[in-house]
Order: sequence, then structure tokens, then C-alpha cells
Amino acid sequence: MLTAIFIFVAFLAILNTAAEFARDLMMFQQNSYRADRYGRWLSESGDTTSMARLCGMFVFLLALAGFSFRLPATVIVGIFCAWNCFTLGRKKYKKPLVWTMRARRIIAVMWALTVIVAAAGVLLFGGGNLDLDLFVVAECMLLCYCASHIIVMLANAILTPVEKSINRKYYREAEDTLRSMPALKIIGVTGSYGKTSTKHYLYRILSEQYQTLMTPGNFNTTLGVIRTVREHLKPYHEVFIVEMGAKQIGDIKEICDLVHPTVGIVTAVGPQHLESFKSIANVQSTKFELVDSLPSDGLAVVNNDFEKIADRPVANVPCERYAVANVTDEVDYYAEDIRYSAAGTTFTAVCRHDGHRLELTTRLVGECNISNLLAAVAVARYMGVTDDRIRYAVEKIEQVEHRLSIKKIPGGYTIIDDAYNSNPVGSAMALDVLAAMPGKRILLTPGMVELGTEQFDRNRDFGQKAATCCDIAIVVGHYNRDAILEGLKAGGMPETAIRRVDTFAEAQALLGSLAGNGDTVLYENDLPDTFK
Repeated sequence: MLTAIFIFVAFLAILNTAAEFARDLMMFQQNSYRADRYGRWLSESGDTTSMARLCGMFVFLLALAGFSFRLPATVIVGIFCAWNCFTLGRKKYKKPLVWTMRARRIIAVMWALTVIVAAAGVLLFGGGNLDLDLFVVAECMLLCYCASHIIVMLANAILTPVEKSINRKYYREAEDTLRSMPALKIIGVTGSYGKTSTKHYLYRILSEQYQTLMTPGNFNTTLGVIRTVREHLKPYHEVFIVEMGAKQIGDIKEICDLVHPTVGIVTAVGPQHLESFKSIANVQSTKFELVDSLPSDGLAVVNNDFEKIADRPVANVPCERYAVANVTDEVDYYAEDIRYSAAGTTFTAVCRHDGHRLELTTRLVGECNISNLLAAVAVARYMGVTDDRIRYAVEKIEQVEHRLSIKKIPGGYTIIDDAYNSNPVGSAMALDVLAAMPGKRILLTPGMVELGTEQFDRNRDFGQKAATCCDIAIVVGHYNRDAILEGLKAGGMPETAIRRVDTFAEAQALLGSLAGNGDTVLYENDLPDTFK
């Protein structure tokens, strides 16, 4: 009977460690498998000193101190492990762990390290007695649970040479595939924001005339592009649209060195990822790595609505500049007669240097979407797509999910979903769209992240503008709460119109009592699990 208790507790301890390993690996994956970013998240989140972690350390030390009284010590370990397994099992994550081959390799090494710790513990402290050995195993599992952050980073470090070797192999395969298709037209799209929407719009237009492929989802890193080439690029493709993301200097150049684009679009240069870039000048130079890589017979299309694009000369390649707000004599493409309605937007795309005018109708709303469409139209015309095909494609473009998309809810109210990766420019435009809506206007937001030293000020400004654009503001979480509340109050929003909740689930439940027929709710940003 006693042995059965020791077996059961050892099993619970293993299960508890497995659940924690999966959670830590998920967070490590969300931090791009980078130890520096993961370490920063640990520091900011306080996960190393969470209540569960501290309880685990206390139980470990208590059981260790009660080594001579193995049965009660084992029961205490079992109670903690059962409670923590239940707690971890109930947690819901916005972006759960994706079991990629790399994730599987890391978890395998983590368990190999854990087995080594357990074996060493049994050899050093076990006595050949099964009950004692099981107690030592349970204690070792609890120790590994407490040290799981270290174990996941150690496993990643051990695998670094393996990952580099695998990546080099995949890189060469992608390079060979691209080299075998010399007629393939490659278009790069980058920017602090707007690049994903622009990629989708351009893909929809070019697909009217060409066999076109784009990088799917958020495959905007070098490895994502490599995977797209290896898994999706076919000999019949004529155009390949490559979204290029960056979080540090050199990221865009690395992708360009692989794909060698001949056309490049820069949608924005703004204060995005300032925690890693450190300065707006570094953001500018990184985004323009795409333009700098283009051949002299290619084309750069850049957004002059941004100061750090408008003041950046381009001499190595012909350049078309576009704008919606900052229309100057330097701008080649701009929009006129913009008219919004419940059905979408109509506007006229004007090309200054040849006087061409193209009236367009789209289901999309918001100045940012008109800007993204202008970039797509400029490239489509350069590629020889006819006006009729451009007009038809723009009319059929679907709203990109979570990027200022509008949908009706059975309850009768309208949702403006701008939950993906909010930024200062895009959030301001989303608020303008909300302000133009009839009925009660409700904002639901956790604010913006990864803005470095500008984090507080930008969220305060966002809150101040929101106070003039909505009737009720629901502030989610704690990460930006103080800044947004300060801005809302500075903008004149009464305290009775402000709601504070800890999670999106609570916010959505609250909407049931706040939103009714004819009202509009704006979801502005949705922080990943790495933020609270």
C-alpha cells in the first residue's frame, strides 16, 4: 500500500514537471527561441518568483528537510503537484504551443537533462529501497520544475549547433529552388506596420493576371521565407510576394540576400519594436535595407506619410512615393475623393507623373487601408495589370482578420476588430473609424507594447485620443493600465465611463451588459501570453 502511494506521487511529480515544461517551452517559442528575449520576459513577468514557483521551492525544501519522514513528505509533494497540475491544466492560452520539429527537439533534450538529474539523485541518495528511490525521483522532478526556465534555455543552447546545421541545409535548398526559377518576379514588402495587409491586397490584385504566391501568415522571418519556398513555391509561379519582418538591424538584409527582390514596398517607419531597435533611426535603416538591396532596373514604392520615409532619399533604384495624408509635390500616387459608408470606401487613386486616375470601391475602411491599397495599385500598374482587373480585385478584397475588419454580431452590435499588433498610427486611425460610427461606441484595449522608452507616453496619448472617440473604455490587464487611464482622464472621460478588467474573457463577458443593438465595439490590440 505504501509503495503504491510513492508510485502515485512520483507519477504526479513527473506530470507536474511535464505540464510546466510545455508551458515554459510555449513562452520560449513565443519569444522566438531567443534566450535574451526570454530572459527579458522572465524579468518583466516575474514568472521566476510566481506564487506557484515559490510554493514549489518551499515544498521541495520542506520535503528535503523531512527526508527521514518520507511518507508525510511524499504526501506534501503529491498534494502540491496535484494542485499545480490542476491549475496548469485549466489555463487557456491565446497562442498555444506549436509542436514544430524544433520544439520537439528542445523538449526531448529537456527531458534528457531531467532524466540525468533524477538518475544522479537516485545514485547519490537512493538506497536500493524502492520507496526511497521513488521519493528521490519525486524530489528531483520537483527540483526540475523549479528550475524549468534554466532547463529550457540550457536545452536550446545545447541544440544551437544542430539548429544552425539544419537551417544551413534548408537555406541551401531554398536558394537552389529560387536559382532554378530566374523568371520569377520577387516583391518584398516591409514596414513597421501595414506590411501584412499590403501583402494580401497586392496578392489579390496580381492574382488576376499572374500565378502568384505570398508568404503565408506571419512567415516573415528568414526561416519563414525558407519554409515557404521549400513547401509552397512551384515551378508554375510567376510572382512571389515576400513579407519581411525585423526586430533588429540586418534582419531585412538577410532575407533579401536569399530572395533577391526586384520590387520593394516600405509601408511605414515608426516606433515599433523600439525595445530591440533602440532608436527610430535604426528602424529606418533596417526597413530601407529592402530598398538598398534592389537592382537599378527594379522599383521601390515607399510611403511618404511617414517622416522617416519622406526624408530618406532613394538613389539606387527608381522610386514611386505614395501618400494619403502628406500629399506633396514629391508624391507620385495619392488618393482623392475618399468617401466612407456602411458598405466600405470609394476613392480615386491618382498617379501624378502620368495623370492616370482610377476610381476604386472597396469593402475596407480606414485611412491605413487606403494607403496600403495605393501601394498595391502602384506595383500592380508597374507589373502591367489592367485597370479593369485592378478595379475588380480591389472590390473583391476581403478584410484581413484582426486588421480593422468589421463584422456584425447576432446581438445587434458591430465589432471593429483591430486586435492584431497595434501601433500608434494604426490605433489612432482605428479610433477615428470608431468615432464615425453611430450608436454607443465602446473601446476594448490592453494598449500597445514593444515601444521601449516611449511605451508610457504613447499609451497615454492613445488614451487621451480615445476619450474623444468613444463613450465607454474597457482597459484590459495591468501592463499599460496606468498610462491609458491617465490619458482617458486627461481627455475628459468621466470615471463612470471607464471599466477595468484583468482579462479579455472578463471584458467580453462585460460587453454583454454594455453593448446593444446599433452600438459599435472596437477591439484594439490583443496582447500575447507574454504580457499580463
